[in-house]
Amino acid sequence: MRSPFRTAALTGASLAVLLSTAACSDSADADAGDGKLAVVASTNVWGSVVEAVGGDSVTVTSLISDPSADPHSFEASTRTQLAISRADLIVENGGGYDDFMDTLRSNSDTKAAVVDAVDVSGKEDEADAADEELNEHVWYDVESVKKVADRVESALAEADPDGADTFASNNQAFQGELDALLDEEAGAKASVAGAGVAITEPVPLYLTEAVGAENKTPEDFSEAIEEGDDVSPAVLQETLALFTGKQVAALVYNEQTTGSETEQVLKAARDNGIAVVPVTETLPAGKDYVSWMRANLDAVVAALTS
Repeated sequence: MRSPFRTAALTGASLAVLLSTAACSDSADADAGDGKLAVVASTNVWGSVVEAVGGDSVTVTSLISDPSADPHSFEASTRTQLAISRADLIVENGGGYDDFMDTLRSNSDTKAAVVDAVDVSGKEDEADAADEELNEHVWYDVESVKKVADRVESALAEADPDGADTFASNNQAFQGELDALLDEEAGAKASVAGAGVAITEPVPLYLTEAVGAENKTPEDFSEAIEEGDDVSPAVLQETLALFTGKQVAALVYNEQTTGSETEQVLKAARDNGIAVVPVTETLPAGKDYVSWMRANLDAVVAALTS
């Protein structure tokens, strides 16, 4: 599995240099300085979950937040390292998705608690038990997000016992919104179950599986795209045939990482009248986790039932 983020700017001796100069840098976002808990999240998806639970009691720095950028090109900076060193809580995805967080923490004197979403979700153990490849994009699995929110509540309460009641109340409200999403997913199964869907990467699979869609994409295609490898001509033709043969009702593609093969697949879907649903790995501006995931759910269901 490809680790999608780079830390070329913060490896080896360069990290030591950055740490030695960090005290002279501008204050990092995670340095609350106002009595609030400072939290660093690897992406703004997990940052949004922290904000839902922490409310006004937290200041969140999300390291990846631009939905128009390719998150695979992330490079850490001195400011990033400073934010990590000052954090009270760190929330990362785990599962090989954001390995740069491990590098940042190991080269910092941070004493922050760490919430690893993949570990909390239990998805890695499930994959191992089934002898399957881990799909690390667990933020598209609402049940996993519920577990992460609970763990965030516990970590925040431990860091700020006086705020425990507030965190519990905020989390209860957030859990209610997540339960509503789960109900909507369950309700969609009656009309979606069995519908064929194609993907470019496994990013949205937890969502498409939750509504009962059947992934028709050749595994060798989506794995190659995720790993940044070339797709063999035979596998590419097999994938394109999904659209020319009308074997799928929709293509759900990650619009943040594209290349020649994904562009061919996208064109084939559009040329053959197959619905196209773009998804991202980070939150668009103005969205929180629930509003974003509900929009994704609605778009996928509409495409698969039109």
